[in-house]
Amino acid sequence: MTRLRKMMLEELQRRNYSQHTTRYYIRTVEDFARRFNRPPDRLGLRHIREYQAELFQKHKLSTGTVNNRLAALRFFYIKTLKKNWSIAETPYPKRPFHLPSILSQEEVTQLINAALTPYHRILLMTLYATGVRNAELTHLKVRDIDSKRMVIHIQGGKGRRDRDVLLSPKLLEELREHWRRLPRKSREWLFPGNRWHNSDQPIDTKTPRNACKEAAKRAGIKKQVHPHTLRHCFATHLLEAGADLRTIQILLGHRDLKETTIYLHLSERHLHATASPLDSLKLKDRPTLEE
Repeated sequence: MTRLRKMMLEELQRRNYSQHTTRYYIRTVEDFARRFNRPPDRLGLRHIREYQAELFQKHKLSTGTVNNRLAALRFFYIKTLKKNWSIAETPYPKRPFHLPSILSQEEVTQLINAALTPYHRILLMTLYATGVRNAELTHLKVRDIDSKRMVIHIQGGKGRRDRDVLLSPKLLEELREHWRRLPRKSREWLFPGNRWHNSDQPIDTKTPRNACKEAAKRAGIKKQVHPHTLRHCFATHLLEAGADLRTIQILLGHRDLKETTIYLHLSERHLHATASPLDSLKLKDRPTLEE
């Protein structure tokens, strides 16, 4: 494993894969080898198919997770071992299409007002006001706040792509108040970690998740609420307010416009833009019980 691990690591680094993806891919190949108690270069198609089936049936992993595991093995075989890979023999499973849960603006208001602490409150407000991903939120730096242009710079977002997102006047005011509350100002991080928020490291992604969970519970919201839920709310509410899909695509950092079109299924304005054909039918009055 040591030699193969080094070879795979070099291939990933040469292609400038992120540290997260690099760790994930290497862990996947190690898990694959451990499952059959053999070096991975001595495992073949039969083992891959058996491993894929177990991920679904035994470990109950989601389609997306299994696809990611297959992508890691595919990289190992093609790029590291220089072997062929048959997609026909090891097809990627189809992902079920699920519409994300959306909160109304009234529910978002209830959620933010029910935040457990002022720190949780500013995290929820930033997620909703900007549409950033959870990992992007946790890595925001002080210098990313550009009050002159009224934008927030997102450095190295998903796919290592930079972009600018909205900085609303209300959020800017709240961020300044948040900064004044900090017991010790970080030289770098907008949201410093640890219990007292005075660390030299940023918060981890668990903190915004806990902020959403606690606030939803306190607000009596029965829907599952995660940081990504507020990202979906941001996009859907923008669309309902008249923003065009291309603008929303840029703000969200979507590579393909197809990713953004999901919000057409969620926008009340678009859902109610066309009347149901039932409304145009001239039906008889409801029959009475005697008839």
